[in-house]
Amino acid sequence: MSPESTSTDRIALMQTFVRIVEAGTLSAAAAQLQTTQPTISRRLQALERFFGVRLLQRSTHTMKLTEDGERCYEQAKALLASWAAFESHLRGAKDEAEGLLRVVVPHAFGQQQLVEPLLRFLQRHPKVDVEWLLRDDFRDLIGGGIDCAIQAGEVRDPSLVALRLTEIPRIVVAAPALLGADPPGDDPAALAGLPWLAFSTYYRREVVLTHRTTGATSRLPIRPRLATDSLFPLRQAALAGTGAAIVSTWLVEDDLAAGRLVHLVPSWRAAPLPVWLVYPYAQFYPARLRRFVEAVKAWAEQPR
Repeated sequence: MSPESTSTDRIALMQTFVRIVEAGTLSAAAAQLQTTQPTISRRLQALERFFGVRLLQRSTHTMKLTEDGERCYEQAKALLASWAAFESHLRGAKDEAEGLLRVVVPHAFGQQQLVEPLLRFLQRHPKVDVEWLLRDDFRDLIGGGIDCAIQAGEVRDPSLVALRLTEIPRIVVAAPALLGADPPGDDPAALAGLPWLAFSTYYRREVVLTHRTTGATSRLPIRPRLATDSLFPLRQAALAGTGAAIVSTWLVEDDLAAGRLVHLVPSWRAAPLPVWLVYPYAQFYPARLRRFVEAVKAWAEQPR
């Protein structure tokens, strides 16, 4: 084995070791690095053989850094950070964002909230082309050839890097015509007699609301007149007076201001939805993805 390849292998072994420590288990590290647990175990053993020390104490249920392992972890992190800075410095102007970026975004959110930062990104990086895919449920990024995705709700795939961007408040709304002359007050129990619309991605047969001040929870069973997995027909049905619905506030801001919809039980709300930017773990990310991540994070940090 040449000295060059040996050095490269050592860096890869240290990257694996840092990933094991930060992931918490060998299996989680294997998922993040898109490999198998036996491979991760072999890499750890190879690094321990090279240094001649035990780095981790492992049992059936626990994993703990040894004293040597703690020193190795801290120094490996510093070394890898220096190596990344060294690579970035050498690339310099050559590290220009270019090529095709494939992004999956939620259908409604991707059309109304995310188009503005997308267009700014395209203007800033003229050599990047973007395929903007509107899909509410897309699970296999690697198999689908997707660079990254923006998704609402919890991230359950340990093989993905997940950056929390923001959260979406959700409220109960209905058309004035649905309420008649006796609108409900601020008690969720008063909503039980209304017809309902269900956003089936997040609620189907039960509505759970939390009081903004006290944190009290109210559970309300519903029998929806319409169930849909898209926010647009949900909004249209609410405007038509078909039923009450829980919706994202950004979707109905204009309708509330114009009086086309009414905010019901205003002291109560559904759990807000976290919004994440996710992408597969990798040892190297192309400039087009790194610049897109920066652009989306900058958008998320803007006050609204």
